[in-house]
Amino acid sequence: MRKVKLFLLAALLSANAIAAMAATGHEIKLTVKEFPNQDIILGYYFNSKMYVRDTVRTDAAGLAIFKDEEALPGGLYLFYLPNGKYFDVLVSDEQHFALRTDTMDLVGNLSISGARESELFLGYQQFIDKQHKNYDRIQKELASAGNDEEAKAKLRAEAEALGNEVSAYMNKEISLNQGTFYAKFLKGLQDPDIPDFEVAEGTANPDSVIQAMTYHYYKKHFFDNIDLQDERFLRTPYFAQKLETFIDKLVIQVPDSVVKEGVRLIEMARGNEEMFRFLVQFMFNRANESKIMGMDAAMVAFAEKYYLSGEATWADQEFLDKLETRVREIKPTLIGNKAHEMRMESIEGQIYSLNELNAEITIVAFFEPSCGHCKKEIPKLYREVFEPYRSKGVQVFAVYTMADRDEWTNFINEHELYDWINVYDPYHQTHFRDYYDIKSTPTIFILDREKKIIAKKLDVDQMPGFLDYVLSNK
Repeated sequence: MRKVKLFLLAALLSANAIAAMAATGHEIKLTVKEFPNQDIILGYYFNSKMYVRDTVRTDAAGLAIFKDEEALPGGLYLFYLPNGKYFDVLVSDEQHFALRTDTMDLVGNLSISGARESELFLGYQQFIDKQHKNYDRIQKELASAGNDEEAKAKLRAEAEALGNEVSAYMNKEISLNQGTFYAKFLKGLQDPDIPDFEVAEGTANPDSVIQAMTYHYYKKHFFDNIDLQDERFLRTPYFAQKLETFIDKLVIQVPDSVVKEGVRLIEMARGNEEMFRFLVQFMFNRANESKIMGMDAAMVAFAEKYYLSGEATWADQEFLDKLETRVREIKPTLIGNKAHEMRMESIEGQIYSLNELNAEITIVAFFEPSCGHCKKEIPKLYREVFEPYRSKGVQVFAVYTMADRDEWTNFINEHELYDWINVYDPYHQTHFRDYYDIKSTPTIFILDREKKIIAKKLDVDQMPGFLDYVLSNK
């Protein structure tokens, strides 16, 4: 009897082990009978794009089995069909399930078995699809209602009721399915609730004050409905879009604000390696690729706080070395920094000090006569900026970056650039290239009276407007 019990126990343990093995990895069976012996793609969303995870060929019955020993990272996935259409499927912890649909109505006729959260999400999709159809009908009827205001009012009320139904449905699903990624996904689609702000009686410009209070609250709570400790949000179509909206639309586009809000979000994700990494990379790349003048200060801040401090453990040494060099090159030229002193020689042999120039605005222009762009821009700078603005206190410190005195002299004479300050450093005593990040010419900086950098790398065409603004605000 004891031997029988031991045998049964061993069999039970073996069965449990087999079941555990079967539950690992993923096995998703998709049947679309209209596509026998054709390729179907399993894709996923990441950073506002779609990527291919796997491609499987169907059998004669239109069955494709997506299978691997490795589990899929949770998120929203899609099946891309041979006819160019696709549909979404939520993937969470249960990854051994089956789907069946047809081309008549991919979502409407879709059925899922074996994955509860995937089934719940399908129910949401089908509900939303129905609401969209009703909304489209209402819009068409509104367009054809002409001047019938009574009919239009009824249709608008119907549209509002549809919106309320969607909100009620989502709130109910979130409440009933707490703790699931399905509930988190729906909650992440919702904007934060904004209270009705009030101000004390007698407050000046009350509407503006309330508007400001609403803006600051909305910005502060914009990510309240998204768990930044859950990396599954990275594989949704809306997370990166919300990030872009936040950084581009809600955050004031100055480096200090971008860094403050970027760091706040990154720190909210600290503890989740994948989300932390994504947000660090997102904020760094956003600042690094920005076309806004001065945003390189935000890039430097993110680089120093996360990459060069050793916190970006995923970054290889080659990248870090290049980044450290780039930061060192950029830092002296950040907006607000005092321009590095240069004492340079003129054609006549006179020494000019940048710091000692007495000017309301100083334009520092580095150029080479052999540079095709310089041949156009430097004379243009003289005629369209220096000459009209010299009487307003604008001076130009024009730096020839090479050592060929004849080339330099010929260029000055050819274009009659006599009245601004022409200087050069033939023996590289000032090391100006180490302080002015000259990767190409012309490179131009605009300094205030204290020789602080207030603008850089502007096109000549942009300078009159900029100078008018600066001089009018002095």
